[in-house]
Formats: sequence, C-alpha cells, structure tokens
Amino acid sequence: MVPNPIPLPVPDIRRVLITTDTIGGVWYYTMELARGLKKLGVEPLIAAFGETPAQERMAYDDFAIYAFPCRLEWMQDPWDDVRRSGEWLRDLSDRCDPDVVHLNSYAHAAMGFSAPVLVVGHSCVFSWYQAVKRRAPSRRWDRYREAVQMGLAAADAVTAPTAAMLAELDRYYGPFKKCHPIPNGRGIADFPMSSAKAPIVLSAGRVWDAAKNISALAQVAEDLAWPVMVAGEQRHPDGGQTTIDSVHPLGFLSQLRFAAWLSKTSIYALPALYEPFGLTVLEAALAGCALVLGDIPSLRETWDGAAVFVPPRRTDLLRSALECLIEDPKLRHRRARKARQRALEYTAEKMACAYLALYQQLLGKQGAQRALHRRA
Repeated sequence: MVPNPIPLPVPDIRRVLITTDTIGGVWYYTMELARGLKKLGVEPLIAAFGETPAQERMAYDDFAIYAFPCRLEWMQDPWDDVRRSGEWLRDLSDRCDPDVVHLNSYAHAAMGFSAPVLVVGHSCVFSWYQAVKRRAPSRRWDRYREAVQMGLAAADAVTAPTAAMLAELDRYYGPFKKCHPIPNGRGIADFPMSSAKAPIVLSAGRVWDAAKNISALAQVAEDLAWPVMVAGEQRHPDGGQTTIDSVHPLGFLSQLRFAAWLSKTSIYALPALYEPFGLTVLEAALAGCALVLGDIPSLRETWDGAAVFVPPRRTDLLRSALECLIEDPKLRHRRARKARQRALEYTAEKMACAYLALYQQLLGKQGAQRALHRRA
C-alpha cells in the first residue's frame, strides 16, 4: 500500500556551505550569492580552493571564508589535492552542520556529505575542448571525466547558469539529476553607468584562456580608431605568462577598479569561443556599454536581442561590428540601452531567491524521504 503524501512545511534554511575557487569569475559569483543569501537570513560559509586568496578578497566581515590552497580538478595532476581538499571539505561540513552543501566543482560531490548536495556547473574540460579546439581532449583527461561523472551522479541536484551549459554537462557526463538553470546575477549599484563615456573598447578575462578569444581582438585592434583595453590575469596558474600585442593590457583589476573602467567604457567586446555565462558581460551591460559578443549558444541564450553577435573565428566580421558602433553614436547608444535593460533582469536578488528556493526543495525532499523511512 502506497502511503499518503506527507504535507511538509517549507524547510527553514539556516546555513549553506558553498565552495568556490580563487581563479576566475566563480569567486565573484560566490561572493554575490553569499551576500544575497545573508540578506535573506541564511548564513553562508565559504570554502575557497586554489591559490591562497589575496587579502582584499578575504575582507568580508559578514560571513566566514575558509581557504584550502590546492590544485583544482581541471589542472595538471590534481588528484592528490582533490582527495585532500575533499576530506578537508567533508570535515568542515561535519563541523559546521550546513542544511545544504553547494559545490561549484564536480569531484567533491562524491565524497559523501550528510546534507543534500547541489552541484553548479560553470565550465568543464570536455565542452571547453570541443568549443575551443574543436576536438575531444586526449586520453589523459579520462580520469577527469570519470571523476566528474561520479560527482554529478552522486549529487542530489545539478544546475548551471544557462541551459546551454547544463546541456553540455548532460552530453559529456550524464545522466544526473538536473533541474532548471539559474542565471547569474550582479548588484546593480556595484556597476554604475556614467553619462560621460570615453572612446574605449574594453574586454576582460583570463588572457591565457583561449576560450576568451582575446587574440581575435588583438588582430583587429590596430585597424580601429579607438584603443582596445584588456583587463585580466596574464599568468597561467600552472606556470607561464601570455602576452598579446596591439591591445593595452590592464592586468588583473579589483572589482572596484574594473567597475570604474566599465563606467567610462563605450563598447565591451568578448568574441568568446566558449563562455558558459559571461559574468563580465553582465557587469558591462549594467554599466551601460554596448556589447559585441561571440555568437555561441550560451551568450545567445542570455543576450539575444541586446548585443551585436559575430562568429568568433571571423575577425573580419568582428572588425566590421566594432567599426560600425564606433562610427555611429546613435546606434551605439541604442545598443547600450538595450544591453542595460536586459542586464536589469539578472539581479543579485533574483539569483539569491532562486537558489534559496532550490535549497528548500532539496531539504524538503530529504525530509520527506526520512519521514517515509520512519513510517515504513
């Protein structure tokens, strides 16, 4: 006999353990989410992996950040570090007793946590290779694929910031328990729009990451009437440094300095080959920049109708799109308005509320399962 459904109240989420890394946009996404959850009465606990966070990044008085310096799962020979960091994370979870464990990586989901586990996919090696190299990675990445598959299969739910990224995860590592995508959000006040825009084309991203396709901008920069500025880390975490001619490198910028650059920038260009969401694009749109983006599914999903799209491998079309906006102020201003209107749909508040609802759903399912076991 099937027992009657058990009506359960919406569970109260007190505390969430959230992992992050210190290398790219996942850090800023995590900090934004943590601030939003704090406003909703949830205590966020942050576990940071990768390089030791800079002092500026650790300066958050309203929630705890625990750091474990280690190699990340997509780096060279990371598996001893992945095991040690996973054990450290599980011990931290046991001590802190979160209601939900929110992982922004994959392998740790198979460590066996007592709380329900949500995995959020922000990128992956196999989809990166297909988009950037147009081929599968070599056999040395087989262990990575197995670890990701095990983690996703063990998770209680899997999401991503775009449906395109969620589909890529399913393609390479499925099946798993996927749910609807949750777009990233940013605080509107953190990226103010200035009426005094300068004749600047700006791009941002890890310069060493071929997915950002900064080299395409470098190929057209000398032909443009405006300078092309590039913000982002040039040093690869595995060693080595990437330099690109014809653009003006700004190096790594803090959020405040990057926001200041965006406020005076007229055009933001990211002809990406691979970009599962594009947090810097959202920041640029909030700051009132016209957008020129690579025509890939994830960016189309988020910015269709609010940006100029170019095939990322067609530098001739990239040059034409930038020249068109540079030469036509009215068109540039219209494009900037459309971009900002779209950006206002992706707020930090919406993102935090969507995650809280998902946490409640996960905890509610766990409570219902426990109640059914007790009745059995």
